[in-house]
Amino acid sequence: DHNQISKVGKTSLIMSLVSEEFPDEVPLRAEEITIPADVTPERVPTHIVDYSEAEQSDEQLYQEISKANVICIVYSVNNKKSIEKVTSHWIPLINDRTDKDSRVPLILVGNKSDLVEHSSMETILPIMNQYQDIETCVECSAKNLKNISELFYYAQKAVLHPTGPLYCPEEKELKPSCIKALTRIFKVSDLDNDGILNDNELNFFQRTCFNTPLAPQALEDVKNVVRRNMNDGVKDNGLTLKGLNTVLFRGRHETTWTVLRRFGYDDDLELTQEYLFPLLKIPPDCTTELNHNAYLFLQSVFDKHDKDRDCALSPEEVKDLFKVFPYMPWGPDVNNTVCTNEQGWITYQGYLSQWTLTTYLDVQRSLEYLGYLGYSIIYEQESQAAAITVTRNKRIDLQKKQTQRSVFRCNVLGARDSGKSGFLQAFLGRNLQRQRRIREDHKSFYAISTTYVYGQEKYLLLHEVMPDFDFLSEADLACDVVCLVYDVNNPRSFEYCAKVYKQYFIDSKTPCVVIAAKSDLHEVRQHYSLSPHEFCRKHKLHPPQPFTCNSTEAPSKDLYTRLTTMAMYPLTRHTFDTPSIPAVHMAQADLKNSTFWLRASVGATVFAVLGFAMYRALLKQR
Repeated sequence: DHNQISKVGKTSLIMSLVSEEFPDEVPLRAEEITIPADVTPERVPTHIVDYSEAEQSDEQLYQEISKANVICIVYSVNNKKSIEKVTSHWIPLINDRTDKDSRVPLILVGNKSDLVEHSSMETILPIMNQYQDIETCVECSAKNLKNISELFYYAQKAVLHPTGPLYCPEEKELKPSCIKALTRIFKVSDLDNDGILNDNELNFFQRTCFNTPLAPQALEDVKNVVRRNMNDGVKDNGLTLKGLNTVLFRGRHETTWTVLRRFGYDDDLELTQEYLFPLLKIPPDCTTELNHNAYLFLQSVFDKHDKDRDCALSPEEVKDLFKVFPYMPWGPDVNNTVCTNEQGWITYQGYLSQWTLTTYLDVQRSLEYLGYLGYSIIYEQESQAAAITVTRNKRIDLQKKQTQRSVFRCNVLGARDSGKSGFLQAFLGRNLQRQRRIREDHKSFYAISTTYVYGQEKYLLLHEVMPDFDFLSEADLACDVVCLVYDVNNPRSFEYCAKVYKQYFIDSKTPCVVIAAKSDLHEVRQHYSLSPHEFCRKHKLHPPQPFTCNSTEAPSKDLYTRLTTMAMYPLTRHTFDTPSIPAVHMAQADLKNSTFWLRASVGATVFAVLGFAMYRALLKQR
């Protein structure tokens, strides 16, 4: 907070404010003072710095200007020269010293109003219209203490509730960035997405921003004011976006800023880093998942946008959902990462899967996305971090032989063209014929969907690792179960699996399964010292699992249920949990005749069918 110009009474102004009386003797320059937070209406401490031409160098002045949040340019109302100097000297000097994008608000202060009968406003108004950075103008008198505390209150307000970012005085309308922010706020608050804020939503908005509900009469008053001022501000007895903007701008700027700050915006109308990326500590070997509340919230977001109630999001509905984002977060690859319906639209289950995938792979991005959607505001949480469960260290899971995780990662390795992509797509229920429709540039290296293990719904995340034998990174290896895929029809295909296994997985705790892909084709002898069956027997792995996606109907999910079970219970190579007996050790022979697998997968299928029936029943109620 700075004061400029000689002999106009700046130092007297400061001293009058502090001592509440006009000083008899005025020094060349007042000491720097701080007004403590608790005596100001806005609860922020204010530093006041005086400037004296006689005592200070230009360099010192420039330094102070660059540090200031607001600058008061003082002129003397009875001195024409000092008024001219505002535009000829001070404003250009300040503009040269401050960044164009973050201009410092200026306040014109006409001092010595006790000496004149008339106001200087007529001379000052054209100056205010010419310079956008001038926030306001105050006339005051250090001598009879007129408007002194007001002057410093306006200075604080200029910093805390600036007009600049909100309003364009020339056009007499809101700035585009402000309209953008208010449009997001409106969309987040419009809980049923019908384009108007009904009484219930308005009350929620009011309580969220100002901590007090509106009395029914106050609600009606607000709507009546809007009706009087514009034709399309109220529709079906609710406020439209235009109506809300009018309410906020008929009011005081503090009101608008309270709303903007509540919804995460900073002074430049950008969402703050603290809002989008709240602190979340993730120790090594822990994973990130969405918790129950987060899924409920995402479900409500889905329902709000699934206008035709077909349990899938059409491209228009997806676009509408992401209108509150500054960019489109999902590319066309998402449609090949999760389940879609016949038209290729993301289903309800696919939508939740994609959120689960993002949270697992890149939790910061998930926090950011939940921020755009207003999770912490709607669910009245401290921050988006409240939506995330950080799972415990995997080592503890292994010691305790049980896990609370819901998301398991399976890395899929194999030589080029061994059938990895087909294996991923089959998990999403797509046979070869349907996979051929996928464009190369829309391909995804991930597939995620749900499987049922002993009646519990779990997510299995498949990740296709690019074949580069010389280098597999830590990230390529970190997972809960590994699939080694070879093409039964290509004699050179198995060798890659054998080498990767021996180099990376032979001593690891991660369970491995060999997949004999394209099993509908003729099986040829592999050019490797051991046949795949012999190799698996030697390393105590399951025999190669035949797999094909070249079928008329959707490929079976059994194998994926099996992989999830192995990921959940990796205790020893062949230890599986069954519903009645925990951690049963199974003999090699048992695994060969694989009735266990049948039992596990039949159980899972029953649950899957039941799950779907229940989901349909719930939908009918919706």
